[in-house]
Amino acid sequence: MSDFVEEVEDQLRAERYASLFGKIWPWFAAALIATVVGWVGMWGYQAWRDRDIGAASITYDKALTALNTGDQLGAYNDLAPIAKDGPPGYKSLALMTQAGIRLGAGKTDEAAGLYDRAAKAAPNEIFGDLARLRAAQALMDTAPYPQILTRLTPLIGTKKPFDLEAREALAMAKLQAGKTQEARGDLNAISLTLGVSPAMRARAQGVIALIDSGQAGAVGQVVHAAATMPPSVEANAAKLLGAASAPGPTPDGAGGADAGAPPPGSAPTSP
Repeated sequence: MSDFVEEVEDQLRAERYASLFGKIWPWFAAALIATVVGWVGMWGYQAWRDRDIGAASITYDKALTALNTGDQLGAYNDLAPIAKDGPPGYKSLALMTQAGIRLGAGKTDEAAGLYDRAAKAAPNEIFGDLARLRAAQALMDTAPYPQILTRLTPLIGTKKPFDLEAREALAMAKLQAGKTQEARGDLNAISLTLGVSPAMRARAQGVIALIDSGQAGAVGQVVHAAATMPPSVEANAAKLLGAASAPGPTPDGAGGADAGAPPPGSAPTSP
């Protein structure tokens, strides 16, 4: 009798397991399919992204070569596809380089607009603040002081990647607005800041000397020259693409506005 009861129990248990498996199997199959599809999708996206980055790198390198040979129109046109649809890092960099070309041609408003577009397309704070700084510098000679103040103030702070550069630009804007002594105090503070580059310290001390000698009006030429410099910072920003996931650069240091540009043949490696 006991054998018969055990046999019945085993049969009932097997039926329950079969019923449970029938209920669970569709969900298990769906989860398995979703996992496989997700993995394939991620692999496909990564492959597409790598191809997109590689194409942008080649195009950007071509534009740099044209720019270094003096073909500004060719460089500008080469950058156009990246500036429109490139990966975020390259798109922002292409727009900044285009802005530098327009600024060198005296098209200040167009340059500022391109810098603003670069800031919106920026993949991180470093690229965004660099573009915003450049836009403010481009407008220094034409925009009223309150507008320059509004643009530069958000870029200033101990944790901001271009704090010193923004403070220097704001001091120059104050000087142009007739706030001579306030500007002198800001420049003196910059020159005494720990970690400031020799180039920036020399500029600050040079402008202070002009102020003290009564030649503050000549500073406008310095501001204009700084704003229309070749886009070495934008070229150097290519290095920042590879370090976008790392901590930000030391202000005015290796990744700051006084950093040198990479060799003409170098190109970004990561967006």
